Amino acid sequence: MKVIESLAEIEIPFENAVVTIGNFDGVHKGHHSLMDAVIKKAGEIGGTAIVMTFEPHPLKVLRNGSSPPLITLYEQKKERIEASGIDVLICINFTEEFAALDPEYFLEKILVEKIGMKAIVAGRDYAFGKNRKGNIDFLKAMGGKLGYQVVLPDWIECLQEGDRISSTRIRETILSGDVGRAASMLGRYYQIRGEVVRGRNRGGKLLGFPTANILFQDELCPKYGVYAVTAEIDGKRFDGVANMGVSPTFGDDMFTAEVHLFDFSSDIYGKKIKVDFIARLREEKKFSGLDELSAQIKKDAETAREILRELKR
Repeated sequence: MKVIESLAEIEIPFENAVVTIGNFDGVHKGHHSLMDAVIKKAGEIGGTAIVMTFEPHPLKVLRNGSSPPLITLYEQKKERIEASGIDVLICINFTEEFAALDPEYFLEKILVEKIGMKAIVAGRDYAFGKNRKGNIDFLKAMGGKLGYQVVLPDWIECLQEGDRISSTRIRETILSGDVGRAASMLGRYYQIRGEVVRGRNRGGKLLGFPTANILFQDELCPKYGVYAVTAEIDGKRFDGVANMGVSPTFGDDMFTAEVHLFDFSSDIYGKKIKVDFIARLREEKKFSGLDELSAQIKKDAETAREILRELKR
């Protein structure tokens, strides 16, 4: 996938460009339905499948930084879009000046003339431009004038709920701790990323369960508690159990994201780690002391092992 992070990089229009535009936070099943439609349409007209997105998230600019936490930061978003089979990702630097662009100008000068758009794929509630003037009716009306088609795929509904999948719904679900339900909407498990750093040296020494302490870099943190997880380090995957929260038994009220990896003893300080959240096991709890906490961690590890074994059967 070709990644373009400035419109100035585009010297000539793409061949029969088919474009979908959005924030694509989470790159969830609904987003993938749009990308699948882009790829299909591009195949039909011998064109180029293109996704256009924005950095930073528009709400961070329009609300002076006051916006919901992102499900996926830019690097992961790029990876997920590339995995969909898209040819080109165009990432626009979102500014107040860009937000103020007239929708007609954006369509004609940027999408049609600069990018070469012959078809646009959009959700049925899509709108863009100043005051969200660029809605579906506007797109259709301008399509006749500028010579592009408008493709509107069907909604992808949440399982058993009859409502469409959205980044907002997924974000709320992760914040509630229901990572299994979030995975059904994302099409994969929710993942955090970070660097393994030195913690407070109490997991292995005091409890008998060494942990990888993660320098948390994501914006969205699952509800505090204990989770069955898988983790990727140096391209290798390991099973484990994670605690997200403040470890109330120790009473220092300091947030930690830490993972105990099963049957693992390597030195991974300074390594990058990716952690997938498979299932929530329990709430955080204050125990009477280290013995009770250690016994509970042992139970958590056994439960997590069983859950992860079942997934592999």
